[in-house]
Amino acid sequence: MSHPIFAKWPAAHPDRLQLFGLPTPNGVKVSIMLEECGLPYEAHRVDIMANESHDPAFLALNPNGKIPAIYDPDGPGGKPLALFESGAILIYLAEKTGCFLPDDPGRRYEAIQWLMWQMGGAGPIFGQLGFFHKFAGRDYEDKRPRDRYAAESARLLGVLDDRLAGRTWIMDADYGIADISLLGWVRNLIGFYDAAEIVGFERFGNVQAWLDRGLARPAVQRGLEVCAA
Repeated sequence: MSHPIFAKWPAAHPDRLQLFGLPTPNGVKVSIMLEECGLPYEAHRVDIMANESHDPAFLALNPNGKIPAIYDPDGPGGKPLALFESGAILIYLAEKTGCFLPDDPGRRYEAIQWLMWQMGGAGPIFGQLGFFHKFAGRDYEDKRPRDRYAAESARLLGVLDDRLAGRTWIMDADYGIADISLLGWVRNLIGFYDAAEIVGFERFGNVQAWLDRGLARPAVQRGLEVCAA
């Protein structure tokens, strides 16, 4: 493989799809998807705390300097494909494998709209709440930013709770990329971010049941551990 990424993260199995990530809420989207699809892959841990995502080798793969990213030696037309942005990767993997994205055009776009909802709303807002509630922002005397993100997180959970009323998954009985995109974020919000109380998570029974179903899936459990150490 000639891509600069392999100068720092050599591929032991160059015929397989290569994943570069870490088990963050965005990172686990791709590892869960790969486990669910059963697509052979090789995982490389990118230590963001050591600033490895800004190493020139990684920036050659993702100029935005964020995980996750992939390199597929067997991309469209059999040509290699380097791809970043977790949502784009989920759509690509769904189309590559024919899994977890409806074939019907209307339902396909309905699923993608919920993926975009996660990318543009739930992910950024939950992440900001994590910063102001658990990380450096918690030391700020002014609690208005924290409260703003807590209120918006609760509103978004309410939207998701309403969507899940009478449904097993976001797309009714069909588990898919919308669910995969959200599981890690909701899990982190109430777990790692310790924000269950501040957002009133107990109010969202449909979300709780959906999260339990998702976390019980063996592929999800495996995907959450990829690149952990």
